[in-house]
Amino acid sequence: MERILIIRKIFNEAIALIDEAGLSYWHNEADAPLGLSEMGTRLAEAEAIICLLTDRVDAQVMDAAPHLKIIANVAVGYDNIDVAAATERGIIVTNTPSVLTECTADLTFALLLATARRIVEADAYMRAGKFEGWELFQPHLGVDVFGKTLGIVGLGRIGAAVARRALLGFNMSILYTGQNPKPDAGRELEARFVGLANLLRHSDFVSIHAPLTAQTRHLLTLNEFRLMKPSAILINTARGPIIKEADLVQALEQDLIAGAGLDVYEEEPEAHPGLAALPNVVMVPHIGSATTETRRRMALMAAENVAAVLGGGRPLNPVNFTSRNP
Repeated sequence: MERILIIRKIFNEAIALIDEAGLSYWHNEADAPLGLSEMGTRLAEAEAIICLLTDRVDAQVMDAAPHLKIIANVAVGYDNIDVAAATERGIIVTNTPSVLTECTADLTFALLLATARRIVEADAYMRAGKFEGWELFQPHLGVDVFGKTLGIVGLGRIGAAVARRALLGFNMSILYTGQNPKPDAGRELEARFVGLANLLRHSDFVSIHAPLTAQTRHLLTLNEFRLMKPSAILINTARGPIIKEADLVQALEQDLIAGAGLDVYEEEPEAHPGLAALPNVVMVPHIGSATTETRRRMALMAAENVAAVLGGGRPLNPVNFTSRNP
């Protein structure tokens, strides 16, 4: 009996950890998605699933796995898993927080700087052989970042890491919004808690770091973009559906805001067709945690969660059953 079903290819170090724990497993090394029929009897026998953010684990999958004890997601987000269905069935869900905080904050600032200074446009211009020498009014004039105001939607681990870079590296003023104020983080980061509308009106840059929930889906629509400064730049390294993408295209086309840097999209892996046509949008393919070191640590953490639960212990990073095991 293979106790662990590893739906996608993961790092060898995570496999070695499972081997050291003496646990049997089946590993889909093809790194391609599996359907229920392809998982077959393996799913029926599995006590644990290790999956990626792109693997949908819903009630149907859980019902096909009557022995399932834990679903370990190799990601900090877990909107690919029906957590309510798992909780009803006594199945623990875990994620991989903390290990990708700094990496994702780095990418957030990379997108902010690239969009503000029009790096992608300038790179294409240079490669095309169009550069003929320094000019006062060069074709890719950007905007300053140092000393500006950064609005953060969601001051969690990643949002706070971005704020720290903004404050200490770029002397930026920090506004933040969320469900509740965070006095300790606010004092450390000299950040002021405001409502969303206030944040949008006064920020030069807006960076999204909220989880995807029923409340945050389409949090930013055309109405919100109309509140922003025409010179403002929007950054999203959280979840695509937080932004209504068609409205973002409209806002950019109408110069309601100046630009956007995006790592995530409403209908991944597709992006709204209008985005790619806009020169003031920097787009990357969901690479917030995409360094070798970080992805390896994420896989190891998922394996550690599984080994702990199947060994009769508590998971390191439970999403549900946080105060006790089921």
